[in-house]
Amino acid sequence: MADTLTDFTRHVFVYGTLRTGQERDINRLHPKPVFIGCSQIKGTLYDLGSYPGVRLGGERWVQGEVYQITPELERLLDEIEEVWPQQTGEYARREVLVQCAGQALTCLIYEVTQARAQEFNLIESGDWVTRGTAGR
Repeated sequence: MADTLTDFTRHVFVYGTLRTGQERDINRLHPKPVFIGCSQIKGTLYDLGSYPGVRLGGERWVQGEVYQITPELERLLDEIEEVWPQQTGEYARREVLVQCAGQALTCLIYEVTQARAQEFNLIESGDWVTRGTAGR
């Protein structure tokens, strides 16, 4: 079990239900991740119903949080996103360069497939947490 920051070897960018205060808040998982900061990536965010999916690239921005994670937590995230041990084909593991806390970090991210995303509506704000609050 990781006890120090040096035990963490990977970073993850979370943009939906794994964000702080959301249904699957990453901070409730074990081993507990270390919060690095809030950030954004280039991408398009889709509302898949009770959770979002991101397609990387383009001119839009997607809001999220960056965490340092252990290999054990990475495997748990793979299970949650259904890319391991059996793939459902909805998400793929990717790596993106994210600017966060004054540094460039390579982050794991789970990208929804184009076929799945095209069935759903775009979240114009690029922010899952505030998706329904624009203009209020």
